[in-house]
Amino acid sequence: MGRWISTWPSSPDDAALPALLCLPPAGAGCQQFRAWAPALTGIGQVYGAQLPGRENRWREPMPQTFGEAVEAIADELRPVVAGGRPLVIFGHSFGGLLGYEVARRVRPAALVVSACRAPGHWDGAGRGIVEDADELEKLFDTAGLDSTLLDEDTRALMVAMLRKDAVLSLSYTHSPSTPLSVPVHAWRAAGDDTVSEEDLAGWAAVTTAAFRVHHVQGGHHAVLRRPEKLLEHLAGLLRHAAAPAGTT
Repeated sequence: MGRWISTWPSSPDDAALPALLCLPPAGAGCQQFRAWAPALTGIGQVYGAQLPGRENRWREPMPQTFGEAVEAIADELRPVVAGGRPLVIFGHSFGGLLGYEVARRVRPAALVVSACRAPGHWDGAGRGIVEDADELEKLFDTAGLDSTLLDEDTRALMVAMLRKDAVLSLSYTHSPSTPLSVPVHAWRAAGDDTVSEEDLAGWAAVTTAAFRVHHVQGGHHAVLRRPEKLLEHLAGLLRHAAAPAGTT
C-alpha cells in the first residue's frame, strides 16, 4: 500500500471482499484497527488511514490543511476500490469528519461515524485542545486514561499529536453542496459530553439516503474500547454491500 492507507490481509482472497476504510481519532494511528481484521474474516478487508506524525509515519510532517489530508487519502483509496469494489467508510471523532470528506470524493456503500459532530457543527471544534490544558485532560479522561500514570515522554508525544490534529481540524470549513446519496449511521455514547445529541442529529442533513442513530454506554471513546456491537453492524453493512442487486 501507499503511505496514507495500510491494510492487513490474511489471504490473497481478501482483495475480492468489500473494503472497510477506518479513520482513527485525533492523536491516534490506524494500527488499532488491525485487531478488527479477525472479526471480519471472509466478510471484508480492513484498511486504515494513516496521517503523518504517528506510528510508521512519525517522522513525516503534517499536511498543511485538512483538505490536503483528505485528497491524499482519497487518491490512494481510488485504486483500492477500482472496478466497483464495495466500500464502507468508518471514522471515529476527528476521523469521522475525515471519513465524511473522503466519502464526498470516493463514494462508499455506507458511511459510519462515531463520537463525531456533524460537519456543520465543527466550527471551532478542537480549539479547546489547542488552547486549554484542562480540555486536553478531559480528552484523556474520556479515553479512560489517567495522564498522571503515563511516563513523561509518552505523554508529551500524545499531547503533541493531539494538538497537531486539533490545529489541522481548525483549517476545516464545511462547504455544503450536493449531499451524499448513501446511508449514514452515527454512533454516540451516553456519557460523551463532547458530542451532543444535536451534534449527532446534524448528520441527517448530509445525505438524501437513510440516516440512523445508534447509542451505546460509556464515554467519548466507548465505541472503540468495546467495538463488538459496532463490528457486528459493520459486518452487516459489508455483507449488504457485497450482495448482488435485488437480493437484499
